[in-house]
Amino acid sequence: MFHALADRTRRDILRRVLAGEHSVSALAEKYDMSFAAVQKHVAVLERAGLITKRREGRTAMASGDVEAVRSVGQLLGEIEQVWRGRVARIDDLLLRGSTDVSPTTPPEQDRED
Repeated sequence: MFHALADRTRRDILRRVLAGEHSVSALAEKYDMSFAAVQKHVAVLERAGLITKRREGRTAMASGDVEAVRSVGQLLGEIEQVWRGRVARIDDLLLRGSTDVSPTTPPEQDRED
């Protein structure tokens, strides 16, 4: 899923098909790339389970899978919470470290008296 969402064009295609079903050829008209390139982007999204395709005669129709997108959102939320917890622990350690450390005096230099 993350690979599929890593590309800006695929994220845009996903937004479009979540708003409503589109033919792949109608999607291709929106981008400055070949029909085959758009087809490949759609295929990546389909393999990731983010969109579904169906045939309507000779036309391939694509629509977004809202539940799959919700599950990605939930997964990202969980990952975010893990990282927020780690950052908070680091902040605590740094804060404690700055109050626990007393200033040290420089070591005595060797003197010959």
